[in-house]
Amino acid sequence: MTTRVSPRAPRAPLPTARQMLNKVPEVTVFFWVVKVLATTVGETFADFLADTVGLGLVGTTVLMSVVLVGVLAVQVRARRYVPWLYWLTVVLVSIVGTLLTDNLTDGLGVPLTLSTPVFAVLLAVAFTVWYRQERTLSIHSITTPRREGFYWLAVLVTFALGTAAGDLVSEQVGLGYWPTALLVVALLVAVAATRYGLRVSAVATFWTAYVLTRPLGASLGDGLSQPTADGGLGLGTTVVSAVFLVAIVAVVAYLTVSGRDRTPPELAAADAPATRGGA
Repeated sequence: MTTRVSPRAPRAPLPTARQMLNKVPEVTVFFWVVKVLATTVGETFADFLADTVGLGLVGTTVLMSVVLVGVLAVQVRARRYVPWLYWLTVVLVSIVGTLLTDNLTDGLGVPLTLSTPVFAVLLAVAFTVWYRQERTLSIHSITTPRREGFYWLAVLVTFALGTAAGDLVSEQVGLGYWPTALLVVALLVAVAATRYGLRVSAVATFWTAYVLTRPLGASLGDGLSQPTADGGLGLGTTVVSAVFLVAIVAVVAYLTVSGRDRTPPELAAADAPATRGGA
């Protein structure tokens, strides 16, 4: 008796590395909206835990660092970009980055005039090592664990640097929360003009804007939460943290459902992460 063998269906092509390991969102307006919201929460929620809850600076730092390590481990193990996981990691990095600067300033008495340039140098070193190892700083190339490690290290240092620079301008220079926010917005507009008007490198302008959005979010957070006697609106860290966390959840939920910040499959398949020059 003869056994008839059915023709085998054609095998679907294997996904590319970018499709399997797309670990960061596309840089859209939603990216920057959630980034600013996350930086604001990083400023106010750290103060909420330390002062309102009463954990203190050290206790808050230990707690949030442990939580960050746990969530970051899950993020690194993920095979692709997951909106809620990615942005939860960003929020936690924002909080811990803020606490790094606060511990140096308030705990160890390191002046902001020293910590700001030190963090700038550390960021430059991180970028230098990253580029020498991977030949790219593009966030479109975060397709391996090592590249993701460099990415999150750079993100952490940008938050610490942005915190130090923002506090230096708003508090020690005495510019105030709202004028500092307006100054940062003006700088962001200038960065956008150099990118789209002068065609400056997308990578350089992306990371510059990433640093600048940290003092913007911090100034907004302090301006809304701090007492009116200090130049704020006096809403308190509890209210501001809650409102901004709800806003983050709402935007991330929309992105999860709509997929607006995910790379289209046809672009992902055609992308060459190691050589792409954009941010």
